[in-house]
Formats: sequence, structure tokens, C-alpha cells
Amino acid sequence: MTAKPKVWVARPLFPDVLARLAEHVEVDAEAVERRHTADELRRKLAGVDAAVVGLADRIDEAVLEGHTRLKVVANLGVGFNNLDLDALTRHGILASNTPDVLTESVADFAWALMLAAARRVGASERWLRAGQWPGSHMRFDDWLGLDVHGRTLGILGMGRIGQGIARRAAGFDMNVLYHNRSRLPEMVERECKATLVDKAELLRRSDFLVLVLPFTPENRHAIGAPELARMKPSAVLVNVARGGIVDDAALAAALREGRLGAAGLDVFEGEPQVHPELLMLDNVVLCPHIASASEETRRAMANLAVDNVLAALGFGEMAGKPPTALNPAVLTHRAAHKA
Repeated sequence: MTAKPKVWVARPLFPDVLARLAEHVEVDAEAVERRHTADELRRKLAGVDAAVVGLADRIDEAVLEGHTRLKVVANLGVGFNNLDLDALTRHGILASNTPDVLTESVADFAWALMLAAARRVGASERWLRAGQWPGSHMRFDDWLGLDVHGRTLGILGMGRIGQGIARRAAGFDMNVLYHNRSRLPEMVERECKATLVDKAELLRRSDFLVLVLPFTPENRHAIGAPELARMKPSAVLVNVARGGIVDDAALAAALREGRLGAAGLDVFEGEPQVHPELLMLDNVVLCPHIASASEETRRAMANLAVDNVLAALGFGEMAGKPPTALNPAVLTHRAAHKA
């Protein structure tokens, strides 16, 4: 009898999703959420045919060296800057991610951060929880925030999530501007009611600036001290993209010195560490990378990762055709080699 393929799942997943995987393969699933060292990753990957990993798991040449059994690495996330695609491709290992299924949830969450930052929800809740409301003489002009309706929304990075954010702006009667590597098709622009501008104009005109661009070496500190200086002092910055796109030290200084109105951040440079100055500021809403954290979306992400693993290992209706492969040339090379 041929032994079942082995799959390592690097973080706890929903039991029913793991059970679906276990119908076809032998599953070794971590029961506790933790960060794995490079040595741990190397050992775990050495004895398996596939792995489901998270954004904190850096899969690179050092981890892959010497592995001949591993066939697929499925990333739990739309972003994949934790994966060295060149190294994976050199080793003939398929990589996949989980796009599309989290678009609407992340777009919702961007609005949650935007509204919370604009209306000082975090700071006022901390004030209330600290017991300062009873007996206080709250002034009529205390806790004043910034109205969202009728303002100008800027979106830096206009992929699926950016478009979802833009569509929601219609309900707030906002003027939507965007900057992207390439212009959207005219039909999509009309649907989003969005106007393409250059980055300088986006920074200058936006009352709310939402970052939804991928992390690349070129995008590191796409928003730094020079960009923050071009924004309105009352503006609100929202980052639901990736840590490192914003220079967190420069952002903290701008918020502290009143050169920027507020910020809502779900991602951080060097996370899970957060720049200590950001933790001390009341005009920033901080969340621990949870933009996709609805049950429906996280289940969809887990199921899509499993779909990719099963397809790459030759199981199910999509056998041989993983739905969201990042380096599909690996499959072509495998097929040619078998022939």
C-alpha cells in the first residue's frame, strides 16, 4: 500500500478544515499558535510533501536547502512577502496564496479603522473604561473628531481591496482619488467613482488616505517623513496593507507633533513589535493584524489553502490545477519532466 502524503500545518486551523485535508493525507497540525525559527521550519519541512504556513513563517533558500520531498507551500494570506518565490521555484516547489476570499472583509475593516480614528473611538473608550466620565465636567467641545461624509478619500494601491474600499465610499458621499501602478479600466473607475491622480496630488488632497499596496522592496517606506509632510495636518492615515510600507517612527513623530490628525493601523514594521511611541499616542487606533479576522473569511482562507495543497498533490476535482498558484511554471516543468 502506498503511504499517504504528509502535510504539516504550521498554525491551528478549524477542525473541520483539517478533517477535509485528512481524508487524503497524513496531517501534522500545530495545536498552539507560535512563531517558528528557521531551524524549526527546516526540520518540519524536511519530512513532508506539503505545508500550510502563515505570514510569520519565512520560507527561503536557507530553510529549503537539501529538501527534495516538499512539493507545495500554501500561504495563509493574500500577501506572500514571507515566501522566497525564486527559491521555491528553483527547488520545484509550488507556492500559493489566498486572494479574493478576504477582499470584502479587509475593505470593511479599513472603514472600521477609518471611522474609529476619525471619531476618536479608541481614546474615548479608554477614558470611559478608566472611570473618568462619572463626576467629570465634560465640555461641549471635548472629544471632537473629523466628519467622514463629504470628505476626500485617497487610496494608494487600487487592487481588489482598494476597489472594495472605494465602492463603500458612495454611502458617505465622498470624493474618491486613487494612485496605482496602472490605471483601472474605465468601467471599474466608474463603478468605484474614483479618479486617478499622481502620488503627490493624492497626498495633498486626501482627508483620509488608505494604504492597500503590496509590500515590495520598492514600496518600503512608501509613506515616510517626506510623504507625511505633504499631507494635510488634519488628515487620517489608515494602513491595512503591510508593515514596512509606512515608516512607523516618522508616523509617530507626525502624530505626536500635530502634523497629522490621526491614524488607524492594523500592520506594523517589525510586527508583532510595535514602535513604542505609537503605543503612547491617543490619536492612533492600533489593531493586531486582524483585518481578515471574520469567521467566514478565515474559514474561506483555510479552505482555499487546503484546496491548493490537495490539488498540487493530485487529489480532488482540481487535481493538478491548484486554484491560486503563485509560480504555476513549476507545474509545467513537472509535467514535462514526467513526459
